[in-house]
Amino acid sequence: MMIRVDQLIRAVATALDIIESELFGVRTNHGKRVAVLCAAMGRRLGMSESAVAALTTCALFHDSALTEYMLYLTEQSGKAGLYLHCIYGQRNVDLLPLPDNAEGLVLYHHERADGAGAFGRGEGEFPVGAALIAAADTLDVHFPLQNMSGKYLEKLRAHVASEAGKAFTRDAVEAALDVLDGDMLEQLRDEHILETAEKLIPPWFAGMEDAAVYRLAALAARIIDYKSVFTKQHSMQIANRAWLMAGYCNYTPEGRAQLYLAAALHDLGKLATPLHILEKPGALTGAEFEIIKNHARGTHDLLGTVGGLEDVCRWASEHHEKLDGKGYPFGRGADDLDYNSRLLCCLDIYQGVCEARPYHASRGHKETMEILMGMADKGLVDGDIARDMDRCMEGYAERPLPPPPQAAEAVDAALSGLPDPLPA
Repeated sequence: MMIRVDQLIRAVATALDIIESELFGVRTNHGKRVAVLCAAMGRRLGMSESAVAALTTCALFHDSALTEYMLYLTEQSGKAGLYLHCIYGQRNVDLLPLPDNAEGLVLYHHERADGAGAFGRGEGEFPVGAALIAAADTLDVHFPLQNMSGKYLEKLRAHVASEAGKAFTRDAVEAALDVLDGDMLEQLRDEHILETAEKLIPPWFAGMEDAAVYRLAALAARIIDYKSVFTKQHSMQIANRAWLMAGYCNYTPEGRAQLYLAAALHDLGKLATPLHILEKPGALTGAEFEIIKNHARGTHDLLGTVGGLEDVCRWASEHHEKLDGKGYPFGRGADDLDYNSRLLCCLDIYQGVCEARPYHASRGHKETMEILMGMADKGLVDGDIARDMDRCMEGYAERPLPPPPQAAEAVDAALSGLPDPLPA
């Protein structure tokens, strides 16, 4: 089974745009506009399609460390923040076996031609691709490209030209002036950006068992988990538990990879949930609970844009459905929920019960299973699955499960020599 990795990357980037808008008021579809501009500029500079594919992936993920460094920098800002933002962002894209060299493209995307950036490197001292991301990022932050009228085009072009050798490298300025015309402004508007991204960002196909899929799943889970200090292992541990259970159930390699991906991405829509609700120590109001419930539909809507992930999308978005039909977001019951949807529901409950949250302390396997089996007795979750989990998970409530070998090597390499920004 082949999937569109570039579409999956864009789905994750869409979720990143949502949280960036929440925290900083950044434009909607920011990552996609930066990627589209980079694709156009890269081609104007004669880059190969594989180089453009690597560049656009880095552009989409240039802010992928947002959740991580925001938790770490609770009382820091300024250049220190940019420094860590770039380091962790580069580490994230290094998780992916990109189709071309991406060394330094995210690490140096906040450098300036005059040397006043995060690392103090000037023109010619950082990659051209990083310079393109820096220019596109800056333009989208400072100009309303999501709805900019053509009458402001000359003002925009004049600004780009004036920054040659200062904020922007001369290569980036030349490429930007070549692509910034009335047609490009129209394509960058919010109502057209999805179509434009599909047209200009090179397609990237991979098999479900490909290393790219495992590594992207691990990266996406990490991004999702760092939304809150209370969920910093949630998605990754559910994915690792899903991998363990799929092996226990003798899944085929492809089936095991599908379940792992669904588990890693099940909370993708939660990136749009406000942090004050996720970390509220007391009971949620009715309105707050409705907002929480939206995350499962958000996961469905985001993964529904990815070719080849129909089953993964269904399993991931049904993780809060219950056998009595009173779950969410679709209210599906026992007759509608297949084994993997039921399994992800049980795994999500298990992980949520055993890990510490604002409203409860961490729990051991025995206590966690008592709660899960109590739900099975009430007809809410699958009792056979719960009993299999009891046999398979014993000893893994108090200590984390390791990731699949296909993801472990990339994660270990990416984290080598870098501090974990969150306390253990």
